[in-house]
Parts: sequence; C-alpha cells; structure tokens
Amino acid sequence: MMMRNILVLAFNDLAIAFKNKTFFLILFIPLFVFISLNLVDRPDAESSKVKIGLIQNYAYAPEITQSIKEADKLFDVTWIQNEEEGIHLLKEHKIDGILSINEKTSGSLALLVIKKDSLQTLVIVQNFSALQKTAEGRGSDWITDIKPIHQGGIQKETLPTWILMLVLLIGFIILPAQVAEEKEKKLLLALLQTPIHDAQWLIAKLILGMVLIITAVLFLHLLGNFGPVHLFDYIVFIVAGSYCFSAYGVFLGFLCRNQASARTLGVIFYLPHLLPSAMSDVSQKLTSVAPLLPSYQLYKPLQSILLEDGNMADMAFDWVYLFLLGTLMFYLSFLLMKKRWLM
Repeated sequence: MMMRNILVLAFNDLAIAFKNKTFFLILFIPLFVFISLNLVDRPDAESSKVKIGLIQNYAYAPEITQSIKEADKLFDVTWIQNEEEGIHLLKEHKIDGILSINEKTSGSLALLVIKKDSLQTLVIVQNFSALQKTAEGRGSDWITDIKPIHQGGIQKETLPTWILMLVLLIGFIILPAQVAEEKEKKLLLALLQTPIHDAQWLIAKLILGMVLIITAVLFLHLLGNFGPVHLFDYIVFIVAGSYCFSAYGVFLGFLCRNQASARTLGVIFYLPHLLPSAMSDVSQKLTSVAPLLPSYQLYKPLQSILLEDGNMADMAFDWVYLFLLGTLMFYLSFLLMKKRWLM
C-alpha cells in the first residue's frame, strides 16, 4: 500500500512537470549544448593554421614575407588593403592577427590582435619565433610589439558578458515569473477591476524591469570600479537594452499560465540569447549566428564602448533596433492583456 501511494505521488509529480513544460526544459538544455558545441570552431588541419593579415602597401623585410610563404603549413596569409579592413576581419574572426611595421623599432614588426593575453596570440608569437630561428638563427625578434584591439585586463574584458547576463536574467527569468504569478493568483484580474488601466499596469512593470537592470549594472560598476570612456553613449545602450528586454520579459510572462511555465520558458529564451553572443569572440561560426539574436545588438555595442573606445554614432542601428523591438513586445503584451490571455 505504501509503495502504491509513493508511485501514485511520483507519477502525479511527473504529470505536473509535463504540464508545466519542465520536461521540455530537460530536453532543450542538452539539445542546446549539443548545437552550441557544434557551432564552436573545431581544431583540424586547416583551422590549426595561423590566419595572418599582411597589409599590401607595407614594406615588409623580404626574408619575413618569404619565410611566411614557405611555411604554408603554419600560416594562411590574407592580403588586406589597410589596417581598418584588417580590424574588421579580426572582429569577424576571419584572421587571427595583422602584421604591421613597428615605427618605434626599425626593421621589426607590430602584431595587432583582439586580445593580448589570449591563447591565439601566444600561438602566433611562438610560430613566428620558430620561423625566425629557422630563417636567421638567433637574432632580434621580428615581432617587438603587440597591440590589442580590446583595451583592459581580463576583468574588464569579461564585463560586457556579465552585464548581458544581468540584463537577460532580469528580463527572461525574474519578470516573466512575476507577471505569471500575478496572473496565476488572479491578482492582475483584481487590479483590472479598479480604475487602473491596462497600459498603466504594463508601464509599471516596464519601469520595474528597467530599474532592476540599471541598479544591477550600476552596482556591478561600483564594485569593479569600471568606467566607460563615452559615458553618455554607454547610458543610452543600457537604457535601450533594459527597455527592450523588460518589455520582452513581460511578453513572455503573458504567454504562460503559471510561474513554473514562465521559469521554464524564461530559461529556454535565456540560454540562446546569452551564450552565442558571449562566445562570439571565440568562434567564427558563432560570430555569424550571434547577430541574428537581439542580445547581440546590446552585447556588441557594450563591448565596443567598454573595450574599443567605440561611440554611439557608429552603432545607430543597434540602439534603434533595441528600441523598436521593445516597443513591439510592449504592444504584443498590450494585445494579450486586452484579450485576458490565460487569466
């Protein structure tokens, strides 16, 4: 009898988990991890080569260019028009580094990379050191300066990822659960019997999400003592991102009947928006996929402002995109509220 009761309760819990879509989450996470791992660049004979960019008009030493051409198993050379074109290819992970003339030291080279302390930079330097020993034996190093695009230590380099995580956590996990809770407990229906208008309730939820996000980001900056160069541009993107993903979160909450469903749906949206954008710096495939996600339109400008001295004038598409998407989500939430969806 006791065993029967245990089995009945266990099957009842499984049925509730299926009804609340928890089973979908259990299946989704392994599937998402599998897809993400397949999108990460895999080491093979071709990808193990160092993809180096050489500027066409630069007068490289003949022994350097000749040695690079002969070492075709180590290097894959891409000729570029200028340094600006090379930086664009670097950010798209089509090349690993750019060789330019070091103006401070005659006869030596400067290496332009995304991150100075990355494993890829170490590989480039080691390959050139081995190439130099083969060509000249001992002598002064060919590469005497390394210039990273991303300025700052590892703490600052990871800051855009932490900010994106905070924004998505509040937008996709906290807000949908709160909206679904008010629907589940009939609190929202009770409020709508009062003079409170539908739009007023939605705007209040939007303000809540924006205040939570801005507070979390501000606290993170105070703890880490980080400060962006272009403060106004940075504030604009934080406000635009908090508006967009707060409206997104309210919309997700309206799609669910209860808190359990909202949390499940939130995680299903949270992981695909976080990982491809945050990992886009380590994979050319993810660099191609990430721009399709709204989160990338927030992550990339934050990365540019914090690490590359970027400014808002060059990123008009991103903040307009965030604003329009947030407005669309707000409007869809308003329509669902008018229809008393799942209330």
